[in-house]
Amino acid sequence: MSDDSDSDTGVNKPVKSILQVDDAWALKLPEFRKEDNPHKLLEESSFATLFPRYREHYLRECWPLVQKSLDEHGINATLDVIEGSMTVRTTPKMWDPYIIIKARDMIKLLSRSVPYEQAVRVLQDEISSDIIKIGSLLRNREKFVKRRQRLIGPNGCTLKSIELLTGHSAAPKRSDTSVSCCASVSTTHGEAYETSCYVLVQGQTVAALGPYKGLQQVRQISEDTMKNIHPIYNIKALMIKRELARDPKLRSENWERFLPKFSGKNVSKRKQPKLKKQKKEYTPFPPPQPESKVDKLLASGEYFLKEEHRQARRRKEKTQKQEEASKLREEKRKQPFVPPEEPKVTNTATVSAGKVDIDIEALRKKVNNAQKKRKHKL
Repeated sequence: MSDDSDSDTGVNKPVKSILQVDDAWALKLPEFRKEDNPHKLLEESSFATLFPRYREHYLRECWPLVQKSLDEHGINATLDVIEGSMTVRTTPKMWDPYIIIKARDMIKLLSRSVPYEQAVRVLQDEISSDIIKIGSLLRNREKFVKRRQRLIGPNGCTLKSIELLTGHSAAPKRSDTSVSCCASVSTTHGEAYETSCYVLVQGQTVAALGPYKGLQQVRQISEDTMKNIHPIYNIKALMIKRELARDPKLRSENWERFLPKFSGKNVSKRKQPKLKKQKKEYTPFPPPQPESKVDKLLASGEYFLKEEHRQARRRKEKTQKQEEASKLREEKRKQPFVPPEEPKVTNTATVSAGKVDIDIEALRKKVNNAQKKRKHKL
């Protein structure tokens, strides 16, 4: 039994060392060579995609380069200008069974206005593509156009900030509707390994091209932007993640405490009513039963009176109400004819006939000054 247990522990040790991976994103996929599949493929596979009319001129120019790049992997590519379609199919020379899927993604990107220089990168093992549909995330057309423009940025401002984040020094030239978006940040042997993505925003879709982790981040940024979350928030989070990935102490820890938390403020623009009904407190007991006419007559004592007395009582109440109403009407009619109250004038300086204080010297000086001025004028 002891030998068996030793042998079991001896077998498990190398298995644990093989399965233990520090960083899965840092692993490189082994290259699939011709020697790995010497028997080739038995069946033929083909994929076709349509392209718009305005892409015909560009595809005619770059199609020899497309054929040359696909011939190296044993794939035949045909361009049908009459039907407006591109087709890729396998040949007996092909050895990689997954390269036909890569070729399908390549012609899809070419039909979506992605340049050839970027679309060829899909044929690499560590590069993939993703087409994000953003048109169905919003119903309002005006909001969709504004948020799509926010994803692109004013004069490529968002583009430049994302390229600086991804460490992409020489960015290829793109049109105004293209965005070079974010990157995957992974660690190999304690150093940050950075690669960039290429993203093209056109119409109601976002075509992304790059490594797998970068595609996840591109999808998150584009969907959050359509959900009214500004892309600068995700860019800030990516910058913090890149700095944390370089620190060997914080590499294996949880980064949620370092990342910023942004709470959305959805303010309803619906007009609120002036008088809001307040809900009453919930009680398990039913409301009291309303009183009937007989109960009201019993409470007032009219039930025991004769019909003549009841009618006389009602007439009396009716005449009282009419008299009160007539008085109110007369008061309203008389209101315009009521003279307003005149303000009382209060004389602050009460001058009596016998008591008059006059400064004779001051009056004499005043008269002399006036006479002198007249003489000077003459």
